[in-house]
Amino acid sequence: MVISHRSRKPHPRRAALLAATALLGGLLTVPAVTAAAGTPQACSAADADIYRPSDHATAAPGDVVACRRVDSLPMVVGGPPLNAWKVQYGSTDGQGRRVFAAGTVVVPQKPWTGPGERPLVAFVPGTLGIGPQCAFSKQLAGQYQDAYEGPNIASLLNAGYAVAATDGQGYLDGEVHPYASGAEAGHAALDMARAASRVPGTGVSPEAQVGIWGYSEGGSGSLWAAQLARSYAPELTVVGAASGGIPADLKQVASNLDGQFFAGFLVDAFIGLSVTHPHLPFDGLLDDTGRKAVKDAESLCALGTVGRFPLTRIEQLTRDGLTLDQIYALHGPDGTTWGDAVEANRLGAGVGTPGSGARYEIGFPVYQYRGMLDEVIPADTAHATRRAYCEAGISTRWTPYVGDHLTADAQAVGDVVKWLGDRFDGKADAGNC
Repeated sequence: MVISHRSRKPHPRRAALLAATALLGGLLTVPAVTAAAGTPQACSAADADIYRPSDHATAAPGDVVACRRVDSLPMVVGGPPLNAWKVQYGSTDGQGRRVFAAGTVVVPQKPWTGPGERPLVAFVPGTLGIGPQCAFSKQLAGQYQDAYEGPNIASLLNAGYAVAATDGQGYLDGEVHPYASGAEAGHAALDMARAASRVPGTGVSPEAQVGIWGYSEGGSGSLWAAQLARSYAPELTVVGAASGGIPADLKQVASNLDGQFFAGFLVDAFIGLSVTHPHLPFDGLLDDTGRKAVKDAESLCALGTVGRFPLTRIEQLTRDGLTLDQIYALHGPDGTTWGDAVEANRLGAGVGTPGSGARYEIGFPVYQYRGMLDEVIPADTAHATRRAYCEAGISTRWTPYVGDHLTADAQAVGDVVKWLGDRFDGKADAGNC
């Protein structure tokens, strides 16, 4: 058995890319910001600095490492006049190791006239692709072409809320996004919310009420943020989390995707889990077709990934024609199997209310939703997650929409923004379990 040693450090084949990036960036270094400092004096970093991971800086979760003002966000069509900042900040991976991530803080220029501080929404984008060129902050600023949630951001800004939109971990230069990994996604979202108040000039208060929102991959990330908020970021005043199109049971989702039109998402998921579990067998399982698939997946964003892998089956990418179940049985040197790695990312397991002693205690309402014609996330997965939350006594509101996986995201925008607004206004929600 050949064991992979993949990580989020730059891959050897990316050495030339990194060297070119360094030259283009003028060999500038990312300014180090320690946990004691936490906030730069001004947001004057070069754009390249936002995406260049530092080998020397240390940053506590949510500390700002580098930031820069952004002149405009072309993707946020229909929003009000705004101020925006790109940010690199400290976070934590699923093993508790310090890492860096990037994202965008956006604040309406119109003063907040509601009670208390301007509320903040931690926004987790849906699937964008796993290469660094796909980062949401780059796409919001007009540097790429196939992100689709600018209207979500605009709706939040029109309601007067500040937005802290994480790219997620693994989008800095030379890295690979840990797609489908829950702890990494949840930590990145919560640390982005922490960072928002530490960026000079945003006016975001560390005392602001926080809502969390995401759909699809963002639905998973936002619900992981909800599950981890109490233990990982207890100082944040989280009042609600909205999560839609949630890939909560990765095995069910994988079975649904294998050999189907959206099989590219499954390819990305295996690559992403190989990043967070580098001692599981991976590279040695692949044949030439599989190695080419990995190279292509890491160079493509969402639309390109879908277009590259329709009807692909996982066994077509391995030397021995391994099925999903056969891959799940493979293990690394510590005995951890691929199946264990996949199951560790199941949402809804171990949830409970504050004081319940559950692994993930949630003390605020959640909003879960899906498209009734969703062809990506099986209905059984969505309903099982809802039941798990309801049975745990967590206030859960469930809304089905008429659309498919993509259109349900847009259909829910108005309802989600209103629901978050009710939470910011202190209104109770008993849910509809």
